[in-house]
Amino acid sequence: MHPTPSAPIFRSIAERAVLVEFGTVLDQAAHDAVLRLDQALAAQPFVGFREAIPAFVNLLVEFDPVTTDHPTTIAHLRGLLTAQTTARAQPAQREVLVCYDADLAPDLVAVAQATGLTPEAVINAHLSGDYAVFMYGFAPGYAYLGGVPEVIRLDRKPSPLRGVAAGSVIIAGAQCLVTTLLMPTGWWIIGRSPTRILTDDTARPFLFDVGDKVRFRRIRRAEYEAEQ
Repeated sequence: MHPTPSAPIFRSIAERAVLVEFGTVLDQAAHDAVLRLDQALAAQPFVGFREAIPAFVNLLVEFDPVTTDHPTTIAHLRGLLTAQTTARAQPAQREVLVCYDADLAPDLVAVAQATGLTPEAVINAHLSGDYAVFMYGFAPGYAYLGGVPEVIRLDRKPSPLRGVAAGSVIIAGAQCLVTTLLMPTGWWIIGRSPTRILTDDTARPFLFDVGDKVRFRRIRRAEYEAEQ
């Protein structure tokens, strides 16, 4: 039986963390439970708490093993779950600009061919997605967004491409991401964004928080160049 948001699984990780699992597959209800617990823990931390790292359906809670231990941490987390009576805070709305010109979207035609759509229909589908930030991972500022419409969902490419430019808008399956560094990727590159995800602000290094809602807005080449 899979764990549900009302009956999470607690796993002790090494000597300094607890993983709280609300599910085994990407599920919005499970992710909402992750965010609620993350927010509750931020409001009511325990002695020895260090950091909480939310992901798709689990929350990693790190603690100081000199100050506390796994059973104490799990007891605190269970108490927070039992005490929860309100929905999580309203997520912030973020806008990301994207240009779909051919040289900035080298896989747009391939995605159109694979899905049986025109390139313009792929663009419209991408813009219509209901995106939310599910987690950060892989590289600094790599915010994994869920919400890619079914009609343009494709598996990753058989092999990755090296040297993909920062700002590339890439999709694979139900996920979308805006790259922040020159990196390889096996995802489909369908546009380029001038929106800065890395903020250079030490207090807030990334544009998004996990749980934020994201909307893409199409721009023309002149606006893209002006934003660089």
